[in-house]
Amino acid sequence: SWEKADCDSPKTCKVCGKPVERDEIGLTQKLINRGATEFYCLECLAQKFEVTKEELEKKIVEFREMGCTLFI
Repeated sequence: SWEKADCDSPKTCKVCGKPVERDEIGLTQKLINRGATEFYCLECLAQKFEVTKEELEKKIVEFREMGCTLFI
């Protein structure tokens, strides 16, 4: 399954190289490109969009509450 593949090949932030979590992958896909294969950590995504990390964390909660399948 794709979940196993995620565990076998950890993904990293395309800017700083830090390992990215599932929500960071989902947020990259939601905000940049649903088909993204390169991902951003929250810190680098916040810099890219000129917002705070906390604002992005709130958006993740909102998207999850809306039922977005990227954040299940």
